[in-house]
Amino acid sequence: MPAPVPRQRETPAAESGQAVLPTAATHTAAAHLTAAAPPAPPAPLNLLVIEDDPEGGLTVPEILDADGHRVRLRTARNLTEAARLLTPDVHCILLDLTLPGTGPRTAADAPATATVTAATATGSDPLAALRQVLRIAPGHAVLVLTSAADAERAAEAVRVGAQDFLFRDELDGRLLNRAIRYAVERKRADIAQHKLAESKLRAQENARLERGLLPVPLLAGSDLRFAARYRPGRSRALLGGDFYDTVRTPDGTVHAMIGDVCGHGPDEAALGVELRIAWRALTLAGLSGDDLLATLQQVLEVERPCEEIFATLCTVDIAPDGRRAGLCLAGHPAPLVSRPGHPARLLPYEDNGPALGLLPGARWPRRQIELGGTWSLVLYTDGLIEGRTGPGRERLGQEGLTEMINRHLALGLSGEALLEASVTEARRLNGGELTDDVALLWLSRTEG
Repeated sequence: MPAPVPRQRETPAAESGQAVLPTAATHTAAAHLTAAAPPAPPAPLNLLVIEDDPEGGLTVPEILDADGHRVRLRTARNLTEAARLLTPDVHCILLDLTLPGTGPRTAADAPATATVTAATATGSDPLAALRQVLRIAPGHAVLVLTSAADAERAAEAVRVGAQDFLFRDELDGRLLNRAIRYAVERKRADIAQHKLAESKLRAQENARLERGLLPVPLLAGSDLRFAARYRPGRSRALLGGDFYDTVRTPDGTVHAMIGDVCGHGPDEAALGVELRIAWRALTLAGLSGDDLLATLQQVLEVERPCEEIFATLCTVDIAPDGRRAGLCLAGHPAPLVSRPGHPARLLPYEDNGPALGLLPGARWPRRQIELGGTWSLVLYTDGLIEGRTGPGRERLGQEGLTEMINRHLALGLSGEALLEASVTEARRLNGGELTDDVALLWLSRTEG
């Protein structure tokens, strides 16, 4: 049924004084279907009218947008034609709710004639045409046109997804102009709200995922204090290739580990998680030192995506009395140790073993370290010491890190404050974000 809206005839503009409205045929060649959201409304606005007037010549009175530009109209007599005319520059769709649907639901429902009513064509769903428009144009504002006697269906159309409804017998240029502008702005607000809700949900899911992937230290019964700092190098990533963990076994020994898988992608991050979980399982099973690292190398060789991938690792096993520790280095930077009255220094790193995954049958010697009664340890990955600093843009390095830690210790920093200050200063010296993953682990014991 055609919408009884007064419209200009297709007469030259010089004769009528009014713009000629485009028909479906004038747009078919350049139009294409798109599900992308329309851009912010430029001037002028574009309106796609979908109605089944068999003459194809219905016009609307001149409509001006907020800037005084004429609203451009396109007309389609059915949904197939509308799909062809639905380009990204269309800001709003005006759908006649009496438009027949795309066809009967089954062959038995096929009408005997070409002229059908909306109820016949759409079966039991009087809003089938609207639902199809919303499917093919999810990012566009949609207005529906109906009669005042059909107010209930008009309200249902809004609940289904239309921005507003209009009654034919009350329609004029001023009302349509206001409805179009309102519908476009409301759709933009709806899209923005939906994206915000999605962003919040994604942030919540990411936080839960990160909590699940990052370790919870198992230190119940230990007198050691623990802190950790983790920052992936990839933008917006949850995890990088760095990993760490700390557990206390039933004999009272505290085992700490920090490692780094070469590379920065999701495969490397997944491998880091696998190595951490494997290390925890093997440690709780009683393995340590060379036996543990040899088994971890087997895990890496099986799980890595290619043979070029390797991982560095540092393990520290602190004796139950807290005064001694065993140190194993697999191609990893040595930890820092600090004691009262002495500056922080690097633990011995000579004769350490190769990174995991480089040499089959490699060995990793375990060095015994005397810690004393009161001490603190800082384990870290090379993402921190490879940051640049100085006029020559040289690397921070282990010596620069040692000096930095000593400055922070002199200020009385410890635990999370010490680690956060170290990362912040490294970023400042680097002139911006560090490009590699960064992980730091702090353990401390106070005697007496």
